[in-house]
Amino acid sequence: MTKPKTRSAFVCQQCGKESPKWLGRCPACQEWNSLVETVVTVTAQATAAWLYTEDNTPKELSGLKTEKSPRLAFPMSELNRVLGGGLVLGSVALIGGDPGIGKSTLLLQVSAAVADSGGEVIYVSGEESSQQLKLRSERLSISGHGLYVLPETNVDIILGRLGEMSPNLVVVDSIQTVHLEELSSAPGSIGQIRECTLRLMRWAKQSNVPVFITGHVTKEGAIAGPKVLEHIVDVVLYLEGETFSNYRILRSAKNRFGSTNEVGVFEMGGGGLVEVSNPSEVFLASHANGAIGSVVVSTFEGSRPLLVELQALTSLASFGPPRRIATGVDFSRLLLIAAVLTRRAGVNLSNQDVITNVVGGLRVNEPAVDIGAALAIASSFKDLQVLPGIVAVGEIGLSGELRPVPNLERRIAEAARLGFKLCLVPKTSHKLLTKAEGIEVIEAGTVAEALLFGLVRPSRKAEDDT
Repeated sequence: MTKPKTRSAFVCQQCGKESPKWLGRCPACQEWNSLVETVVTVTAQATAAWLYTEDNTPKELSGLKTEKSPRLAFPMSELNRVLGGGLVLGSVALIGGDPGIGKSTLLLQVSAAVADSGGEVIYVSGEESSQQLKLRSERLSISGHGLYVLPETNVDIILGRLGEMSPNLVVVDSIQTVHLEELSSAPGSIGQIRECTLRLMRWAKQSNVPVFITGHVTKEGAIAGPKVLEHIVDVVLYLEGETFSNYRILRSAKNRFGSTNEVGVFEMGGGGLVEVSNPSEVFLASHANGAIGSVVVSTFEGSRPLLVELQALTSLASFGPPRRIATGVDFSRLLLIAAVLTRRAGVNLSNQDVITNVVGGLRVNEPAVDIGAALAIASSFKDLQVLPGIVAVGEIGLSGELRPVPNLERRIAEAARLGFKLCLVPKTSHKLLTKAEGIEVIEAGTVAEALLFGLVRPSRKAEDDT
């Protein structure tokens, strides 16, 4: 039998680049002091005949039969929405998020829901002891029947216990804490994370059992460790939210079995995370109708339109160049809108600080909110009220023209359902196929027309009194 050989290599802890010698700066990702010496085990390739089985025989694609992958559905409809209808059996899902955002709370609630429905769940905890998990479960009013806690960090022991019990769901919290004894590197290093994830994925595929794992994030918000971790797993979810807000947004960044544009909205309370079935009403709960610098815009997240409040504030720059601050919207879009307003609509922002914010902590990246942002900025600059009961939808071009956006009819229908009376949209060459009842559609061709239709002009008497 050939004995495995070992060699020493320097591996970047950010991107996984290997180097035969130590370098101060990684040549791949340009990070400083990220290369760590790692012992790599090289095993001779085995050519035994028993390795070739029926399962790994190449098969022609045209002769394969399609089978619908069964899914493990959860009582939380918001979580099922993000997963594409539920967690596919045998898949591995990674959940990342800031510390204290609610990752462990969400997974503990999900585990309890599966256990209450008659399944068996193993919760592998590398960060908390059994007593700490018991305290958390009591706070969440979880009975714990059918939910087994395994406070272990050795992957070989974990896989052995999983093989003994044959659970319906496995949760590993977190992947940065588990390790393999055969690797000399510390837990959380690139070698440990990659190999532990591969072992868990191999077990999940063979046992046809779904696995949830949690991952730490860096200060930039990405999953900590090598990017290869996100390539290995089937689903990557991010739990987002502001520290001052009770609302959490579960966003899909990768999903081999569903859409990557879906989001789920939850509210954090004393009893854990509670799903929000109608996010639009939540984000507009404190919206003041007709306020200055505040506009309701319609964004599309996956298959669901959401109405959110977008606020803007302009202020004379006291010293230095004017600043642009974007919270919840794309910074590049804010620069584009400010330039178009200055050049095409006569709203001179060259000496104004412009600050925009999306209420509720939601992040909006699509161009459909351009008209709303322009209305909010112009409203604050001119100190004019936005037309009461209006929703703005549309993209702005560099020449000041307004361009249509996808799913316009569904956005208008959502606005009508929530009681809005007006909807400002780009002027198109074709008529809308359907018109929602109870809402009037206002079409504008340029940014200047949008400001004319969307802002409340002062009366002649008020101007004379001024």
